[in-house]
Amino acid sequence: MPLSRYTFQPGINKEGTAYSNEGGWFDGDKIRFRSGRPEKIGGWNKNTSNSFLGSCRKINQWVSLAGDKFIGLGTHLKLYILQGNVFNDITPIRATTSAGDVTFSASDGDATLTVADTAHGAVANDFVTYSGAATLGGLITATVLNQEYQIATIVNANSYTIEAKDTDGDEVTANSSDSGNGGASVVGAYQMNVGLDEYIYGVGWGVNTWSDGTWGSSASQSFTNQLRLWTLDNFGEDMVCNPRNGGIYYWDATNGVSTRAVNFTSLSDASDVPTISSQIIVSEIDRHIICLGANTIGTSVQDPMLVRWCNQEDAADWTPTTTNTAGSLRLSAGSKIVGGIRTRQEIAIFTDNAIYSMQFIGPPFTFGINLVSESVSMVSPQACTNANNAIYFMDKDNFYVYEGGIQVLPCTVRAYVFDNFNYNEIYKVFAMRNAKFNEVSWFYCSSSSDEIDRYVTYNYLDRVWSIGTMPRTAWMDIGASISNPLAAGASGTTTNYLYNQETGSNDDESAMTSYIESADFDAGDGDQFMFINRLIPDIYFYGSSGDPAITYSIKTRDYPLGTLTTATTASVGSTTGVSYIRARARQMRIRIESTDSDNLWRLGDTRFDIKADGRR
Repeated sequence: MPLSRYTFQPGINKEGTAYSNEGGWFDGDKIRFRSGRPEKIGGWNKNTSNSFLGSCRKINQWVSLAGDKFIGLGTHLKLYILQGNVFNDITPIRATTSAGDVTFSASDGDATLTVADTAHGAVANDFVTYSGAATLGGLITATVLNQEYQIATIVNANSYTIEAKDTDGDEVTANSSDSGNGGASVVGAYQMNVGLDEYIYGVGWGVNTWSDGTWGSSASQSFTNQLRLWTLDNFGEDMVCNPRNGGIYYWDATNGVSTRAVNFTSLSDASDVPTISSQIIVSEIDRHIICLGANTIGTSVQDPMLVRWCNQEDAADWTPTTTNTAGSLRLSAGSKIVGGIRTRQEIAIFTDNAIYSMQFIGPPFTFGINLVSESVSMVSPQACTNANNAIYFMDKDNFYVYEGGIQVLPCTVRAYVFDNFNYNEIYKVFAMRNAKFNEVSWFYCSSSSDEIDRYVTYNYLDRVWSIGTMPRTAWMDIGASISNPLAAGASGTTTNYLYNQETGSNDDESAMTSYIESADFDAGDGDQFMFINRLIPDIYFYGSSGDPAITYSIKTRDYPLGTLTTATTASVGSTTGVSYIRARARQMRIRIESTDSDNLWRLGDTRFDIKADGRR
């Protein structure tokens, strides 16, 4: 019997129905398209040498002048520098008490210690390190007290609780000999307030922690009650850091990884440094540090539409004078700056209602600003990325590309993404570039998830889309200090790791499930039934060990709204010549799936022995 060759259009297309997209691919997971052919994506493994605290929302990599490779990570709890396999805590210190300001009280048989410190300024889950403490007289020794603690609960503005532990992290219960106090030399070093791991809309009931404020009072969004997003950038070999709507911080590489980042206000000769900012960007050519959504000079009030920059190559000088290049400007279209990104010869700034182009023009104005487009924005501060000399970004209902002008990206999975999208967690959306495969992707939360569980990918050379599932919270493409993309994610519910992406073929040493499924096809216009009795596969296996295999499935139904049933399956290996299968229906579709370990594959053209089989 004659064989029919099936070549499906590249890319996933879910804009229509499975029947109207005949001749194309309709579904898939962990599949990419390269030169029009679907293939399994690369695998990943997590760096189990060490984990870190909090959900990482930003990764930054660079190499120092001495050749040291650094990776910066910002989580909702901490700020880290990764060197080698060690996460070095560089979280800034917010306040340090005078000796004796901190006292402890304990209860017999209880590991909970109440800490008294007038106007401590802490929130639940903050970190504090004690030093100079003496034993409480029993099991709560000086060694137990003099270490870092995470605050358990806030009692009031002058006290809070911690859970006593030994140096291994095991709970220590006080006994009757623990009388309290800790001595007159106790010092508490409080790290900057932690942020939330969730996005909160607006103000009012439920925004702050329980019992914060008086009954019936509203709560405003503040630095500590919003999803913690970081921007990390390099200023020479050093790193500048900004938690969204918080202070700006400086980490000096020459001081080593054992030193913490410091607030810009503490820099030598600091002058009118912004105390609050939504985002920082270093202008690469002219070396200005730019704050988006900063406070005006002389006040501590944030202006969400104000852009400020320091004097050229001087991180400490933010006072505009006739002899320097420090300055500011205010945007007018919109109510707040959502985010910005550095690109070729300009910085693109997104407000909630417009896009601006900011360019270095030199003295006396330093920077010029041009309105690019109105009524277009970005869904989250990190929903844009640079690739192929363009900026790709996601708004609340579409995808766009900026190449001097704004264009909508024709998207064949638009409805699939935005009809199943958790708009309550929009600020978790982030974009990433995977330059090796000519891809940009957006990771987002589906409507049934409060954490990222899905991604959508656009191949900007082939101009095709693919979809998939993967829990990641941040991503960094290959660069000077890493040879494979690096991503952050949680293993289980609480332990956070970095993952080496595009390495091997497995899901962290376990088998990865990947599949692609065609749309429905029929004979003619479906006026006859089809009968299939054999297939000749065309698969290229690579990077495999042992005997790789994938599964072909034939799914059938008689009408577009009929129940889809798997009629037959066939296991195909690297030496399979032909598989004899049997299926009969008015409509069919093909699914190719792999579930084994150490297996990468690329799909060619499959041939089927199909014939018409009557009209019943």
